[in-house]
Amino acid sequence: MLALLSDYETLRLAWWVLLGVLLIGFAVTDGFDLGVGALLPFVARTDLERRVAIHTVSATWEGNQVWLVLGGGAIFAAWPALYALSFSGFYLAMFLVLLALILRPVAFKYRSKNESPVWRARWDWALFVGGAVPALIFGVAVGNVLQGVPFHFTNDLRPIYEGTLFGLLNPLALFCGLVSLAMLVAHGAAWLAFKAEGPVAERARVIGQRAALATAALFALGGLLVWAGAFGGYRVVTPLIGNGPSNPLAKEVVADAGAWLANVRAHPALALVPLLGIVGPLLAAAGLRAGRDGWALLASKLGIACIIATVGLSMFPVILPSSTHPGHALTVFDASSSLATLRNMLIATVIFLPIILAYTAWVYRVLRGKVSERDITAPGSPAY
Repeated sequence: MLALLSDYETLRLAWWVLLGVLLIGFAVTDGFDLGVGALLPFVARTDLERRVAIHTVSATWEGNQVWLVLGGGAIFAAWPALYALSFSGFYLAMFLVLLALILRPVAFKYRSKNESPVWRARWDWALFVGGAVPALIFGVAVGNVLQGVPFHFTNDLRPIYEGTLFGLLNPLALFCGLVSLAMLVAHGAAWLAFKAEGPVAERARVIGQRAALATAALFALGGLLVWAGAFGGYRVVTPLIGNGPSNPLAKEVVADAGAWLANVRAHPALALVPLLGIVGPLLAAAGLRAGRDGWALLASKLGIACIIATVGLSMFPVILPSSTHPGHALTVFDASSSLATLRNMLIATVIFLPIILAYTAWVYRVLRGKVSERDITAPGSPAY
C-alpha cells in the first residue's frame, strides 16, 4: 500500500478515476433533482401536485449537491491546471450555472411564503430554470471538451484562454447539451415515478419514457458522429511518462479525427461501456412503461454512469485538449498536483468518502417511501 502511495503514476490514475466517480456521483444524485426541476411545469398542473413533486427532493437536494462541491474541489486540488483553464475559460457559462443553482434554494424556500398563484408560479419557473439550465450547460461543456478548447500556455506555463461564451454554443456542443438535458429529464422522471403517487407519477412515467428513448437515440447518434469524425479527437504521439513532471509543454499532440475511438479499438471490451450507455436508458423506458419504477431508476443510473464514463475512457489520457495549440493539451500525466498533494488527498478521501456514502445511504433509507398529497396536506407537514 505504501509503495502505491509513493508511485506518482498510480496516484495520477487513481485521481483520474476518483474524478470520474465524483462526477458520476453528482449526476446520479443531484441529476434527478435537476430533472425534477426541469419537469415541474409539465408533470404537475395544480399547486398541490407541484408541492408533491418538490417534496420528493426537498429533503435530499442539499446533500446531493455536495457531490458537485467535491468534484470542483478535486479538480482544484488534484488538477490545478485543469481548474485554472476550465473555471476561467468557461467563466460566463459557469456563472450561468451558478445563477441557476442559486435560484433553486431560493425558490424552494420562498414559493410557499405567499399563497398567491402568481407568486408561486414564478418560483416554479425559477425551479425549472434551476434544473434545465445546468443540465444543458454541463452537456455543452462536455461537447466543447470533446472538440478541444481554444487555449495555450506561455513559456512560464501561464494559461491563456482565447474563446468566448458564444464560441462555446456551437452546434456539436449544443447537441451534447441536448443529450445531457434528455438524460437528466429522464432521470428526474424515473425519480418522480419512484417517489411520488397519483397524477404526478403517472405523467412522469409518460414523459420519462420519451426522454429515455431520446437519450438512447441521441447518445447513439453521438457515437456515429464520433465515428464519422465530427468530433475531432486528439492523440498523444510522444511516449507518456507516468512519473514525469507536470509540464503540459513536454509532449507532442496531433489532431486525429479517429482518436476518440483508439482506446476502444485497442481494448474491445471497453465497447461495453457505451453500449450500456444506450441500453440503460432503453431499460429505464421499458421499466417506466411496465410500472417497475425502482428498476427504471436503477437503469437510468446505469445509463448515466456509462455515458459519463464513455467520455473519460474515450479521451484518456487527455483530459482537456487544445483546439488552437494541440501540443498544449492537458493529460492525466502532466496536469496534476505534486506527488505529496495527491497522496495526502487520497488518504483523506479513503477515510472520509466511505463516511459520506454511509451517511447518504442512511438518509435515503430513513426517507424511503412515496410522497402523496395526504403527506402534503397533513397537519404539521414540513413540505414546502
